[in-house]
Amino acid sequence: MSKPDFPVTPGVRFLRDHGISFIPHLYSYEEHGGTKLSAGALGVPEHEIIKTLVFETESRKVLLVLMHGDREVSTKELARLIGVKRIEPCDAMTAQRATGYIFGGTSPFGTRTVLPVYAERSIFALSKIYINGGKRGFLVELDPVVLKTHLHATEVDVAILPS
Repeated sequence: MSKPDFPVTPGVRFLRDHGISFIPHLYSYEEHGGTKLSAGALGVPEHEIIKTLVFETESRKVLLVLMHGDREVSTKELARLIGVKRIEPCDAMTAQRATGYIFGGTSPFGTRTVLPVYAERSIFALSKIYINGGKRGFLVELDPVVLKTHLHATEVDVAILPS
């Protein structure tokens, strides 16, 4: 049996264990390259690249937000929608402890602990998305419905244009 030409991460194991079909995509990762770099490397619109962002509430509850690569999250609106006072991005150590992944390689699949997942509503209008597979420079292409059926993502309207 030949070795796959992509990393077998906890995210890939989750996808395989749940019978979710995906297409792996590797690209040359650059620190601070962001979704603009990965979109360019794959030749797809940045809007189809979905970021996995790790946030925490004022009571230190960790959650994931899935957002288009060309948009940012309105933390005020998200906090209002889920009924908390404040939400802010996690520091790298907290995010890694909760997800098992390092910044730039965070997948919503196969996280160390089961976390609430919130996904921007417009993601589900796309026919396919590219989302981190659990390693820097590694995206998986799949149907966005997987986010609802397997991650039980809650749809939210919290996208804002970058400032």
